[in-house]
Amino acid sequence: MKIDVLTLFPDFFSGFTSQSIIKRALAKGVCSFSTIQIRDFTKDKYGRTDTPPIGGGAGLIQKAQPIVDAIAFAKENNPEAKVILFSPRGKVYNEKIAKEYAKEKGLILVCGHYEGVDERVNDYVDELISLGDYVLTGGEIPAMAVSDSVIRLLDGAINEQSLEQESFEGNLLEYPQYTEPYEFNGKKVPDILYSGNHEAIRKWRKRAALQITKEARPDLFSKLALTKEEKKLLEELTLKEESSWEIEAIRKGNKSKKS
Repeated sequence: MKIDVLTLFPDFFSGFTSQSIIKRALAKGVCSFSTIQIRDFTKDKYGRTDTPPIGGGAGLIQKAQPIVDAIAFAKENNPEAKVILFSPRGKVYNEKIAKEYAKEKGLILVCGHYEGVDERVNDYVDELISLGDYVLTGGEIPAMAVSDSVIRLLDGAINEQSLEQESFEGNLLEYPQYTEPYEFNGKKVPDILYSGNHEAIRKWRKRAALQITKEARPDLFSKLALTKEEKKLLEELTLKEESSWEIEAIRKGNKSKKS
């Protein structure tokens, strides 16, 4: 996977590529990441890449020519890449799209700035993407968000088990996670997690994930095609008491600890 970001502000990305998982993924050759300065391609004699909009209006609009030529340059070294422009018109980015992008051989991410880009740039991109219904100063933060979400999905970037157990997998939010100590400020780690019963822990986590998704993201919950087991686990929640399998697992786990 080769990711190229077209931007007027390449310094935005220096910290992004030098920290944590992204840094390790790049060092391992999982993918390559580079920025391309749009300003390098302007033919304006003053080096400008933006201009007031024709017909009047507030702010400055990025010219088509520098962006289109920068896309052409990026395509020379990343010929099979999908070209993405960040725009409020685009479909809202989500995990499903991230997984689709992770299958691509390359991405070219075009960062708009100021009041937007010349309408004719749209003819040179494959897809418009939005991070949501709010306004940012430019496309650099969306480019980092998309790059981060895609890189972590690539083989070798992170532990495969981590990918299987995280939020939005199958429209479920992730179950609660805990660390030591057992009790912190009056709140205790659920005893089931100390039981050593992997099947009981799996069911508890599944039930907790269902509950959290139902309460926090009903829009995601409504998309779930519930299995027979999941329906039964949801029924247990209405009883507001520990199920028989949970009680048994905790009892045996405590007995094992004492012995």
